[in-house]
Amino acid sequence: MIRYYVYILLCTDNTYYTGVTNDLETRFLYHQNGQNPNSYTYTRRPVEIVYYTEFNDVNQAIAFEKQVKGWSRAKKEAIINDEWEKLPNLAKRKFPNR
Repeated sequence: MIRYYVYILLCTDNTYYTGVTNDLETRFLYHQNGQNPNSYTYTRRPVEIVYYTEFNDVNQAIAFEKQVKGWSRAKKEAIINDEWEKLPNLAKRKFPNR
């Protein structure tokens, strides 16, 4: 069975990169070695894997990757720190509706 991974990298400029792959080790080395000069991580190396999770279904992995990419830094850090219970509170609006 093929496994798919959604991962978050911490870049040297303290930003996060989120991606999806079916080979986490090879994909990490791809980022770390700077194999694509046009990639987000190319000028932000070295990178560090700070989070990953596995999926059996590629569509679920892609959907979760897209969801995480849209999240705030605070929400990403909550899952990195395994503080999933913080997500609902971080999703609440900070300003009243106008």
